[in-house]
Amino acid sequence: MRTLFYLMAVGSILPTPVLAQSPPDSAVPAHKADTPDLRPQRNRSGFGGPIELGPDDKQIFPDPTDNITQKREGIARGKLEIIEYESKTVGTTRKMNVYTPPGYSKDRMYPVLYLLHGIGGDESEWQRFSTLDVLFDNLIADEKAVPMIVVMPNGRAQKNDRAEGNVFESAPAFVVFERDLLDDVIPTIESRYAVLADREHRALAGLSMGGGQSLNFGLSHLDTFAWIGGFSSAPNTKPPEELLPDLEKARTELKLLWLSCGSKDGLIRTSQRTQRYLKEKGIPHIWNVDSHGHDPMHWRNNLYHFVQRLFRATPE
Repeated sequence: MRTLFYLMAVGSILPTPVLAQSPPDSAVPAHKADTPDLRPQRNRSGFGGPIELGPDDKQIFPDPTDNITQKREGIARGKLEIIEYESKTVGTTRKMNVYTPPGYSKDRMYPVLYLLHGIGGDESEWQRFSTLDVLFDNLIADEKAVPMIVVMPNGRAQKNDRAEGNVFESAPAFVVFERDLLDDVIPTIESRYAVLADREHRALAGLSMGGGQSLNFGLSHLDTFAWIGGFSSAPNTKPPEELLPDLEKARTELKLLWLSCGSKDGLIRTSQRTQRYLKEKGIPHIWNVDSHGHDPMHWRNNLYHFVQRLFRATPE
């Protein structure tokens, strides 16, 4: 039923053909992976539904300048690589994109951020939207982020996991990905890389459909993740009562819960519903509503602020 609701809710907001737009989470075809596409092509108040902003729906972190994703000379660089793994969940070989920080060494143990894409994306989407390797290189060089490994898997857990045809038909595969993440992706990373394999050194975040996945999976597995973020989370997000069945556990075990959305994003009601429940129940969280729509600029900017708070003893 939840999958049907998602298809109805999001399917009704597809842009008109004359605009030649892609589905809500994928502004660029997968083969155009060289540069980020930050065009505000979805900053339309009609996207998704009517927008009503409340007193809590305000921007608390300023938009960073565009030089956060400009390659700088004279700093150390990390490595971005596509790796393959055997997925028992899907029954096939799958791919994920992995960033290792500058100076990565197996003599040191690193925390891990698992970063999920949207319904029209794949393992390359975050790189296309944010030039992620450059963004992290710059943050780490400026000591604004701790050195970490970033894992960008394909959240479409089915044998043909390409974003082809009607991408909304693959919505059930995004639910299946919960098992692929827990049973296949995380064990692969922990067997191949020098990682700290405990909840306090694992973060999970995502954009749109991936934001919903991150909240759904992360909040139901607080024994696995302590740092969770949803950027303009889509209607696949569970109702708040289902997201947080154990409020006391959420209060005591979450290190960081980040929610964000753009004030021009017609899907904001999903995040508003979650945020208002968190406030009512006294669950600590960050809620950042900037001036963007359902677009890559919002996702890049909130990722920039989110990662600066990860894996620190006292996150701001």
